[in-house]
Amino acid sequence: MLVLTRKKGQSIMIGDDIELTIIETEGETVKVGISAPKEVQVYRSEVYESIKLSNQEAANLKVDPTKLQALFQKKT
Repeated sequence: MLVLTRKKGQSIMIGDDIELTIIETEGETVKVGISAPKEVQVYRSEVYESIKLSNQEAANLKVDPTKLQALFQKKT
């Protein structure tokens, strides 16, 4: 892990397109601004882990093929 020290108003570049800027520090809390292209998804780690778990659970669902087929059949 790379550890960098920054002060309020200073930033860190990740590649050419992502910039992390220190907005404010108060006690043990740091506010970070993130500038990134729209196609780059940015999440807090706990939200990311929740999304990942939900995706894994969805991938492991057992689906009855006959019921799935009925959902996609055209009504005539």
